[in-house]
Amino acid sequence: MTESSQVVRAWLSLGSNQAPLIHLPRAIDDLRAMFGLLCLSPVYESEAVGFEGDNFINLVVGIHTGLSPADLNERLKGIEDKHGRERSGEKYDARTLDIDLLTYGSKVVDSDDMQLPRDEILHYAFVLLPLSDVAGEELHPEVGKTYRELWRAFDHSEQPLWQVDMQLQNTL
Repeated sequence: MTESSQVVRAWLSLGSNQAPLIHLPRAIDDLRAMFGLLCLSPVYESEAVGFEGDNFINLVVGIHTGLSPADLNERLKGIEDKHGRERSGEKYDARTLDIDLLTYGSKVVDSDDMQLPRDEILHYAFVLLPLSDVAGEELHPEVGKTYRELWRAFDHSEQPLWQVDMQLQNTL
């Protein structure tokens, strides 16, 4: 595993619609064991987007890491695999656990292997709202607006979501 020369703040999107009350708390425990203190957004429930299925439970988690983006992604995939993530299905499908690297400091990457910041930030309420809750004053590295400004301008009428009470022990 390659370490980067500095520690950066990374924001992760976590979601599950298969036993989320089991998989999300355990994934948070795994992230806490790897990265220490975490910043956790409120938890939201939303309908499945892109397919018919059970509702998803989503949140955003902030970590500090010295891992490179590629190595961080590998660690996140390892956590998904540990929690039974199947990768053989459709892009939009039910999931035990989905962890996406949303941002890595202010780094911008657009390659076959990785996109930073993730395009989903600008397109999905279940990503943008929790990100605006915990990183509202941070600037989107490409758009140059804060996540709070982006949320205020976002048309979420087609993507309803609602906050749910799920105790995950925010530690930062």
